[in-house]
Amino acid sequence: MIHNNQRPDERRQYIRLDSVFPVLFRLMSPDGAHPLSDWIQGFTHNVGNGGILLDVHQLKPEIVSLIESRQAVIALKITMPLNRPAVSASAKIAWTRAAAQEEETFSVGLTYEMVDPRGQQRIIRYAWTKRLFVPAIISLILILAAGIGFNGYVNMKLVEGNRQLVKQLLQILRESNTAKNKIKQINREKDDLQLNIQALQLRIQTIEDEKKLLAEKVKQEEVRAAGRVSELNGMIDALTRDKAAFQEQLIALQHKESVVTEELLRLDQKKTVLEQANFDRMYKWLTVHQNPRTGLVMSFEGDKDVKGWAFIYDQALVAQAHIFFSDFERARKILDFFVKKAKRSNGLFVNAYYVNDGAPAEYIVHSGPNLWVGMALVHYVRKAQDAKYLVLAEEIARKIMDLQAQDPEGGVRGGPDVNWFATEHNLDAYAFFHMLYKLTGKPVYLDARNKVLDWLMRHSYDESEIPIKRGKGDSTIATDTYAWSIAALGPEKLNELGMNPDKIVEFAEENCAVTIEQTLSGKEKVSIRGFDFAPQRHVARGGIISTEWTAQMVLSLRIMAAYYHRQNMTSKARLYESKADEYLADLCTMIISSPSPTGQGEGCLPYASQEVVDTGHGWMTPQGKSTGSVSGTAYTIFAYYNYNPLVFKE
Repeated sequence: MIHNNQRPDERRQYIRLDSVFPVLFRLMSPDGAHPLSDWIQGFTHNVGNGGILLDVHQLKPEIVSLIESRQAVIALKITMPLNRPAVSASAKIAWTRAAAQEEETFSVGLTYEMVDPRGQQRIIRYAWTKRLFVPAIISLILILAAGIGFNGYVNMKLVEGNRQLVKQLLQILRESNTAKNKIKQINREKDDLQLNIQALQLRIQTIEDEKKLLAEKVKQEEVRAAGRVSELNGMIDALTRDKAAFQEQLIALQHKESVVTEELLRLDQKKTVLEQANFDRMYKWLTVHQNPRTGLVMSFEGDKDVKGWAFIYDQALVAQAHIFFSDFERARKILDFFVKKAKRSNGLFVNAYYVNDGAPAEYIVHSGPNLWVGMALVHYVRKAQDAKYLVLAEEIARKIMDLQAQDPEGGVRGGPDVNWFATEHNLDAYAFFHMLYKLTGKPVYLDARNKVLDWLMRHSYDESEIPIKRGKGDSTIATDTYAWSIAALGPEKLNELGMNPDKIVEFAEENCAVTIEQTLSGKEKVSIRGFDFAPQRHVARGGIISTEWTAQMVLSLRIMAAYYHRQNMTSKARLYESKADEYLADLCTMIISSPSPTGQGEGCLPYASQEVVDTGHGWMTPQGKSTGSVSGTAYTIFAYYNYNPLVFKE
């Protein structure tokens, strides 16, 4: 049977908690002087300004009797979780609720007689905090969910907007290619008509000459000659009509060419706007991935095996992109990492660091990536007119020259702990020492540059069948060595060395250019042309396009065009310009929208047209069909803006 002496208004004065906390109590004599029991463990989940509701489990009958008689005062020690010390109080019994036989809990409503005001405030504050905690958490979760949902919606709209921008560019590129093909067909038809007209004109002239001869004989053989003259006049009339018909066709073709040319001009203008918008977004993709703590940029967005890795070659490219756009603050964030935070090995930087904390991710040290960091440093010093990074640039130069001094032929080894020599790294060294000499005027850098050039002539440019070898004793064909030879040395220097730059480009195109089928959105397939890492015939995987190395070749073609413009060989310059534009347009068909929240749907380029395949040079392409590549994206930006990172822009 339940004895409930609690009034409803007494229940309403308490704050109901969603959890319990312990309360120690003991019964005292009415005057509070003598204890009537030991300390007993109780619990509460209802507290108020004037008192507390106390629950006790398995209370002894004699204690129950004392409580129900209300002949005792209750001494309390109220302990709140994570809230010390306990609050002491004394209270009188306001009501009781005795337990039935099947129940184990006895409830007592207590009214404070004495309680520390500060302690009472702590109890009420804790109670309200507990009371409001769950609704607050639920509200926070709802707000966060709404925020995440809104951000997801915004990101989805950004991705969709960028996809549409890429789609528009691809459509314009297709229409532009169609118009160009029409013009080519019209020109072929025009050439055929002009040949026919020339042949007719020659025939008419032959007949006119024959008429003149006959006119001299007309007196001797007047009748027979007159008949022949009439026949010849008929032939001339027929040929003249044919000629007039061909000329009409030629005029129609010229009109058609004019119409198509106007359409092509309109498409090119629209393409220029769309290309600019897409390349602006590609640059933004590089900026949004910069870590605010380290300044580094993740090299591959989408490959879980190298998630969070920042290869220093890629950081050098991004830094140069920032420098090109005079975004010096972003460039400094990257360069400051190398000055202040990056751990070194043998005085040089390791190949990769983690984006989030800057710890080494790959402990291998190679010369080439360090040289690229050096080039980024000197580009900043020259363009920003700020010498703060020159000290580090010269430190890198000294370490590379130490390696160079270990080779009697003056070559730069692949790294402190390797024995091989790569053409690529020595081209990097040539470019770096050349720029450092121009920046400082110090002869030591000129000497180092010339030693590297001697090594290149001895080991890279020494075989007529293969214009450029991959390295010392290594005849493997690597596309980037062809592009970088033109970019680092320049056509004039190559000619001076007896190297024909036209032959270098021709060899690269004949051996490394590939055509592949690319599936666009909507499952539409198009053929695109670009450059493989190595000759397709040397690898079993079939042809793939490297975005970075194709962009390098585009830049080299532009360098060749500028060279022939300087030679006043306009037609040859335009041929190189046309090739560069065609390869760049095909690269644009490979633009993807970043799928990650960080990427915000901005445009970028994959590393290659296939994932996880052998490049032919000892490494695989990254995982993921939508994996964005910093090197591919940055170098394509360079190709679009005709920026050569291997020389100072004059």
